[in-house]
Amino acid sequence: AYEDRISALRAQVDRITSRQLLDQQLMETKVAELIDRQEQLTSRTGRLAPLLDRARDVNAKTAIPLPTAKPDNTITGSIATSPSRAMLAGIFGEAKNSNELSSADVADQLFANINHSIKDIESTQIAEIRGLAEGAKNNARDIKHALSAAGLSVGDAPQSAEGGPYIPASEGAKISAFDKEVEGLDQALDALDYVKGEARSHPIGTPLPGNTITSRFGYRTDPILGNQAFHAGLDFRGTIGESVHAPAAAVVVSAGVQGGYGNMVELRHKDGLVTRYGHLSRIDVQVGQKINVGDIIGEVGSTGRSTGPHLHYEVRIDNKPVDPARYIAIGNAVQSLL
Repeated sequence: AYEDRISALRAQVDRITSRQLLDQQLMETKVAELIDRQEQLTSRTGRLAPLLDRARDVNAKTAIPLPTAKPDNTITGSIATSPSRAMLAGIFGEAKNSNELSSADVADQLFANINHSIKDIESTQIAEIRGLAEGAKNNARDIKHALSAAGLSVGDAPQSAEGGPYIPASEGAKISAFDKEVEGLDQALDALDYVKGEARSHPIGTPLPGNTITSRFGYRTDPILGNQAFHAGLDFRGTIGESVHAPAAAVVVSAGVQGGYGNMVELRHKDGLVTRYGHLSRIDVQVGQKINVGDIIGEVGSTGRSTGPHLHYEVRIDNKPVDPARYIAIGNAVQSLL
C-alpha cells in the first residue's frame, strides 16, 4: 500500500512539474511576442523622430501639439510611446510570484491587457500622424488660396523621383496602416515645402519691414510740381543708410542710376514679376546676381527725384505697374504659415 501511495505521489509530482514547464514555456513565448511588438513600436518611434523634426521645420499648424524627442530617441508628448522592457519584465515577475492563480493564468490575463494597451498606442500614433498630415495639407491649401487672391498661381508639387529594380512582394505581404500614414505625412510635408518655396519666390514681403508708407499707389498730387500725377508704387519712410531687403528670391536685372529713380535696383522674380527700388543711397548688388528672400540689396537714400530720405518700391507685370500693397497684404496674411 505504501509503495502504491508513493507511486501515485510521484505521478502527481511529475504532472505538476510538467504543468509548470508548460506554463513557463507559454509565458516565455508570450513575453517574446510582447517584446517583438515593443521592438516594432520602438522602431516606429525612430522613424517618427525625423518626421516630427521636419514638421517643426515647416511649422505645420495642427490641432494636435507636436511631440518632443528625448535623447534616448523615445517620443513624448502627443505621439504615444511603447512599453519598456523593464515594465514587461516587472509585470511578468509579478505573475510568477502570484499565489492566487497559476503563472499561465496570470500570464494570459496580463498578455491580454498589455496587448490591448499596445494596440491603443498604435491607434493613437496612426491618428496623430494623420492629424499632422491634415495640418500640413491645410496649410498648403491656405497659402495657395491667399496667393490666388493676388493673382499668383501655384501649381502642384512635381512628382518625386523614384525608381529601382522591381521585386514582387511575397504572397500575403502588405503595407501596414502605420507605414501608409507615415508615407502620407511625408508626402504632405513635401507638398507644403513646395508651396512655401513657391510663395517665397513671389514678392509678397516688404522691403522695409516695420516702416510706414508715406505715399500709396495711384493718382496723387506731385510732391515737387504740385500737379495731379500717377504714382507707380509705394513710398516707405526711411533714414539714410537703412537696409533695403529683397521681398522674394530673384535675379538682379538692373543696378545703377535710372533718371528720376536715382540709384535704382530692379529684380526679376518668378512668373515674370519685377520689382524696383528707387532713390537708394547705396547699391549692394550687381546685375546677374541671384538674390534670396531677405537679402540686402541697398540702402535708403534720397537720390533722383526725391524730397527726402525714403524708398520708392514698385511691382510690375509685363512692364505695367500694379499696386504692391495687395502683395504685401497677402504676405502678411500667410506670414504665420511660412
